[in-house]
Amino acid sequence: MPELAEEAGISVRTLRFYRERKLLPAPRREGRIAWYSEAHLTRLRTIAALLERGHTLGGIAELLTAWENGRDVGELLGLENAIAAPWSQETPVRLTRGELAGSFGTEVTADNLASAVELGYLGVDGEHIVHVSRRLLDASAALVREGVPLSAVLAAGREVRARVDALADLFTALIRRHVIDPVAEGCEGLPPGGATRLAEALDRLRPLAKTVVDAELSMAMDRRVRAELDDWLHQRNPNSP
Repeated sequence: MPELAEEAGISVRTLRFYRERKLLPAPRREGRIAWYSEAHLTRLRTIAALLERGHTLGGIAELLTAWENGRDVGELLGLENAIAAPWSQETPVRLTRGELAGSFGTEVTADNLASAVELGYLGVDGEHIVHVSRRLLDASAALVREGVPLSAVLAAGREVRARVDALADLFTALIRRHVIDPVAEGCEGLPPGGATRLAEALDRLRPLAKTVVDAELSMAMDRRVRAELDDWLHQRNPNSP
């Protein structure tokens, strides 16, 4: 076992872990001696390559089982890639401390920085500060320029985060119940072609959740702004009908 681990570039402990997770076939035994073959080394290198591509150990186990059972591994890889593909298209921004101050001025306080880090908006990379999203950075800076304190912007961001998490839960449950579960209904695992159908469905569904939320938010803002304007006008002129 130590020789195999060394050849594969992993620790003996990792090798044992793979054995326990059934990622590696049992060795051939002669008495107390365990014999590992070139196939075991190939399997370990395959696992390492899949891990580098971002696959989880659970996903790798399913892929290896599919391969052993003669199923289409490419189909499963397509499904895993569809699931792992990011829904957001946000571009991180690297900033110097001076550039951050240029965007927010005196609003760059220790408390606001701590809140932004807690929210996951900001991180530190050496001498630079990294903001998770160019769009959120630009929107936050624009709100501050309009007179909204950065502390209020961050507080609103925290409230928005809670609500969009709830929306994500809603859409995830909807897709699971009406799209994913029916594909595997009555089957142990996915039927032939099921992974491809799910991958294609996820690609089609990806923009729909954004469309629904954007449309509903736009209409909600119309209703709220109209109500606020009517209330403001009534306060300015209480005798108006």
